[in-house]
Amino acid sequence: MSEDACIDHLLGAGCTKKVIAHSRAVRRVVDAYTDDEAVVPCLVRCGALLHDIGRSMTHDLDHAETGGDICRERGIPEPLSRIVACHLGAGQTAEECLQLGLIPRDAMPQTLSEKIVAHADNCVRGASEIHIEERMIRIADLPRTKRKRTYRLALEMELFRS
Repeated sequence: MSEDACIDHLLGAGCTKKVIAHSRAVRRVVDAYTDDEAVVPCLVRCGALLHDIGRSMTHDLDHAETGGDICRERGIPEPLSRIVACHLGAGQTAEECLQLGLIPRDAMPQTLSEKIVAHADNCVRGASEIHIEERMIRIADLPRTKRKRTYRLALEMELFRS
């Protein structure tokens, strides 16, 4: 899928210019992680662009789950739909989803592409990349398990940063 097609999907779903600007910023961040031969650049770039398509319907925590469903309804391939569905923070277990009032399904990033997009989204606020200090402040109040998961994801992703 081309990047233009991804933008067309965002527009077609009803995403705002603000959401699209954020998605483009996440797309720029993922470029630092696409040089490794284990990474499929097109998949990661398109996942970054589509990750917040669910915000066309909701800005609540369920936007990732909703976005995955929107992608599937639009015939977007499952690897991209899964990136969208599990990009929130460093992922959510089925139990955590249930506690948040979401459908209890595993929304943990498993593949390298899923992890890169989740991490890149953590590196962006609005349409701007943020420094590590701000990222750490943003997760300081999370429960210990989620905070540790986010730290581990960031450390793992640094291995792929070019």
